[in-house]
Amino acid sequence: MIKVSTQARKQVMQMMQSDGYNLSDSFVRVGVKSGGCSGLSYDLKFDNALGEDDKLFEDNDVRIVVDKKSFLYLVGTTLEYSGGLNGKGFVFNNPNANRTCGCGESFSL
Repeated sequence: MIKVSTQARKQVMQMMQSDGYNLSDSFVRVGVKSGGCSGLSYDLKFDNALGEDDKLFEDNDVRIVVDKKSFLYLVGTTLEYSGGLNGKGFVFNNPNANRTCGCGESFSL
């Protein structure tokens, strides 16, 4: 399961609406791909088409879809949003990551 913080929920809903996505049938697609300074990087986008190997979750009124391969890396992760002086953006609090880079966009196991 992937959790969504209250601040991330607000930001996701606002961004989905401004990008023209319908909140009732769209979702946040979260994935992992090779790359980044630590070996793996997070991929986050809005979508409304489910794939055959997708897992669908809902937390804090946000629907999240993860492909089967990425799910192994993301189990227990919390999607958070940071709007502080050091920059704005989504942050993945991933208990499976052994090492993360300074920017927080990549990790290794």
